Amino acid sequence: MKFQFSLKYLLLTIFIFLVEVLIATKLSNVFFVRAYLGDVIVVMLLYTFVKSFVKVNDQKLILGILIFSFLVEFAQYFNIAEKLGFRPGSLMYIVIGNSFSWIDNLCYAAGCLILYIFIKVTNNDRLTSTPNL
Repeated sequence: MKFQFSLKYLLLTIFIFLVEVLIATKLSNVFFVRAYLGDVIVVMLLYTFVKSFVKVNDQKLILGILIFSFLVEFAQYFNIAEKLGFRPGSLMYIVIGNSFSWIDNLCYAAGCLILYIFIKVTNNDRLTSTPNL
């Protein structure tokens, strides 16, 4: 792991964050999008955020994000946001979450799998492509 700033990943982070805000605010009526797609995308947001500042092994990062996501979800089971003193409706209460769901864990896993496949495919394309002469 090495600290290294990446404007590309920071811009991707901002874009994905704006998509998440759009999902939470404007697409809350669309059940599938609000309930599932946001959880699939949030692991990608975490990935791009970390990659904005740190050069790290992709597989280890994706696994770490999956474990972190599971831990946060299981903490919701124990009402961690309330125990930490966050009031319902506050930003941190919303970020941490307030209701445990097994489906959320499946969404996090799906997001990590999609991210893993995307990284593998794009890295293989870079390794196997021949330079233009």
